[in-house]
Amino acid sequence: MNSIIDVHKITKSYYNGQKKLTVLDEVSFSLERGDTFSIVGPSGSGKTTLLGLCAGLDLPTAGFVSLEGHELFSLSEDQRAAVRNQHVGFIFQSFHLIPTLTAIENVMVPMELNRLKGARARAQELLYRVGLEDRGHHYPAQLSGGEQQRISLARAFSNNPSILFADEPTGNLDEETSEKVVKMIFDLNQENGTTLVLVTHDLDLARQTKRIIRLKGGKIVADQLNVA
Repeated sequence: MNSIIDVHKITKSYYNGQKKLTVLDEVSFSLERGDTFSIVGPSGSGKTTLLGLCAGLDLPTAGFVSLEGHELFSLSEDQRAAVRNQHVGFIFQSFHLIPTLTAIENVMVPMELNRLKGARARAQELLYRVGLEDRGHHYPAQLSGGEQQRISLARAFSNNPSILFADEPTGNLDEETSEKVVKMIFDLNQENGTTLVLVTHDLDLARQTKRIIRLKGGKIVADQLNVA
């Protein structure tokens, strides 16, 4: 068994006055290193909540997540952040670029947090890889949505993550741009041997991954392997 992440009976509940709302209800799964994996389901099914718990961005009501051998919820907030900085890349629907930094500076951020040498050269290489080598001096506001997402993709791979979490990465993009970004995600993922965890409402996109779990009402209602 070579699991990169183990999710065991994760439950997440909130209270609204006296009313208890359970967003996730004893969700469990494991992912092998190098897997590509989609989480699908209707709005409100707990997809993004599950992704945040897998990355240690939030704490569960019950259950645990082990990521690269670290039991996340036994760690302090700073320790969880250190695990993310070392092992995790993120792509979000809304890009999350720092507006006061140029494109190349945005890509360099994770490397500088990890005090990696050669950050600028690595960032320039990744900008070339996503077809934006001539846009490194531009600020996010000077870039199109597709260009911003490609910058965030380059940033996500800058610290050579072992796992990439992508939350609706094409949600704000038109169809043509989405296809280009998706191809880049899968190409970079394969080249780097990264494990991909993808939250999406797009079933065509989900079918490009090796495995799909479907959430409904906070529970896993299907877990299937794609054999195509």
